[in-house]
Amino acid sequence: MLNLPIGLRTKVVILSLFLLCLPWLGYQYVWEMEKYLRQGQERTLEGTTQALATALHERPKLFDNQASFLNRVEKSRDLYAYPLNGPIQLDGKLVDWQGYSHRFINYGQSHLIMQADEDAPLNLSFTHMVGRYGGYLYGFFEVTDPNVVYRGRRALSVDHNDHLTLATLAPDGQFRRYIIATSKDGWISAFELPANPARSTPVTPEVRIQGQWRKTDKGYNIELRLPLEMVGSKLGFAISDVNDKRRRRVEAIVGTSAIDRADNLGTVLVPSPEIENIIKGMGHNSSRIWVIDNHGRVLAKSGDIRANSSVWTRTLDEEEDEDLWSLFKRKILHPLYYRVLTAPPQDFVDSLQDSTELDGSHIRKALIGKQGSTWRLTPDSKAVILAAASPIWIDDRVMGAVVAEETTHGIRSLRNRALEKLFNVIITIMSMGTLALFFFASSISSRIRSLRDEAEGAIDSQGRIRSGIKASNNRDEIGDLSRSFSNIVSRLRQYNQYLENMSSRLSHELRTPVAVVRSSLEHLQLQQLDGDSQKYVDRAQEGVSRLGMILNNMSEATRLEESLSQAEMQAFPLSKVISGCMQGYQLTYPQQEFTTEIEQELRMRGVPEYLAQLMDKLIANALEFSQPDSAIQVSLKSQGKQACLMVSNSGPALPQNMAEQIFESMVSVRPHQQQAKPHLGLGLYIARLICVFHQGQILARNRADGSGVEIVIHLPLLKDSQ
Repeated sequence: MLNLPIGLRTKVVILSLFLLCLPWLGYQYVWEMEKYLRQGQERTLEGTTQALATALHERPKLFDNQASFLNRVEKSRDLYAYPLNGPIQLDGKLVDWQGYSHRFINYGQSHLIMQADEDAPLNLSFTHMVGRYGGYLYGFFEVTDPNVVYRGRRALSVDHNDHLTLATLAPDGQFRRYIIATSKDGWISAFELPANPARSTPVTPEVRIQGQWRKTDKGYNIELRLPLEMVGSKLGFAISDVNDKRRRRVEAIVGTSAIDRADNLGTVLVPSPEIENIIKGMGHNSSRIWVIDNHGRVLAKSGDIRANSSVWTRTLDEEEDEDLWSLFKRKILHPLYYRVLTAPPQDFVDSLQDSTELDGSHIRKALIGKQGSTWRLTPDSKAVILAAASPIWIDDRVMGAVVAEETTHGIRSLRNRALEKLFNVIITIMSMGTLALFFFASSISSRIRSLRDEAEGAIDSQGRIRSGIKASNNRDEIGDLSRSFSNIVSRLRQYNQYLENMSSRLSHELRTPVAVVRSSLEHLQLQQLDGDSQKYVDRAQEGVSRLGMILNNMSEATRLEESLSQAEMQAFPLSKVISGCMQGYQLTYPQQEFTTEIEQELRMRGVPEYLAQLMDKLIANALEFSQPDSAIQVSLKSQGKQACLMVSNSGPALPQNMAEQIFESMVSVRPHQQQAKPHLGLGLYIARLICVFHQGQILARNRADGSGVEIVIHLPLLKDSQ
């Protein structure tokens, strides 16, 4: 497992990430607030519908003319006068009607009223729609008739030709019929027929009905309009087809309903101006109000849900300052926030914008006498619309409902504004808190690093105390630790000084008793002793000699340290010193094989005698550990600005973790059988002292093949020898 070092500052920064919980908690809080706001908006909208429904209670005249008392309506029979966006140009071309093509109704075989020959195929059909604009009812008929028969120019009858008949139960309660026939394309001629369906004469011209008759490739078109004051609650249209110009007999009649009696007529629903006047005041806010009958047909509509004037939105209207903070919010923070938040869209698809019939759970609930509300998503998923409905009562009967709709744009804007302000505060707190924690952690880590540096600087690589640790005056845990370290280092320095001086003290103190013992033994040697006594004297003499050797070794390191402090350095040829030493070793140890590789002309600054003493210690160490019949290898090469001196011998490898410790005082890794000879492990310690004095480095390592040990020394060279 990867164990990466993580600093105190990094840990504090990681811990500060828990501050990220604050935005989440803030978001959850605002989300809960939005839920309550939506509930409030729902109750407010229900109250609006209830108030408007109260204004329409017990007013039957507003609904009598709307066929609301029918148990059910049939779309092709019961007509709906759709609101038109503008007046229709009566030219028979039907261009103005193309924007309402989804409202067209086709009439054919299923709407047949009469056919003279039931076995003959029906060639008559038409497409029809009625609409309302201003005070007029507009309508068109696109008739398919392969044989158009016009009225004769001098004919007195108006029904022995292709014609359009309309019948209505007028507002005054009278049943009236009208016929439209023409002798040629152009402006239509309208006549009022007798109320008795059995009679077609006499006729009275009706100039209030205006329109255009235009022949087409497949038949003819009729566009007409008549004042709404002529139309009552019932209305029917019928197209009569005459194919034989001589006999002029009506072959078939296709219509919206039978027109012979008022009871057979279908109904017509014209959006009520009276109801619109009642609810038009609601058009000044962002609510859309519908009034429907008990069949779900729209009687009146007011308002636009795309308007941005709700009470929720008005609470957010405030002028933006032009200071740096406002600029920073608009340019930096808002684009960042709205990667998470959703801004209310300026436009969205409203599937009910031009609806003439409404349905939904809230409406069905209202039409059974209960208040209801529902939420829906627009088809493009950009907006959420709240709809509420309240019933309209007349004589304990539900005659319709008031439906109000609003978007949640205002609440979403209010939520976004609350989140923006909340996030601004949270980001400020998080930034300040993180910076404070970072600087606090930096302060602590810098004090700990300073204490670490002081501790490392107080002890050199050989474990000697070089300087003390300054105690901190801070009254916290780190200050206590600093004072503890200072006390520990001070006591260690005293102990190390005692150990460092112990060899010289022992050497000084033991020399006198050793001299006394040696002189006493020498006097005994002058006397005649028996064999046993002489044996003991020889053994004592041997022990004194070994003790003297130990004292000499102990004092050697002390004398060397003292002499190094007073030595004067000079430039000398390093190559010649090493070569001279190796020649002497060949003479001194003729039985030992040496191999040398010495690069010439290497010069350095130092004391040649000490370098020779260094070589003595290294060769002595190699001789002790070298295997019989194996060569000791000595090489001297330049490596950049340094000389690399290496002494390598075959033999036992260094124990693990002893590569540094063998250069310490009184440390030896010799086998037990070699310990009969007095040895304090000071040879390599002296070598390290000489190396450090010459600003060099010494290290011990096993050979790459594990067959022995290499002692490597790096010494600085003079510039002229590189």
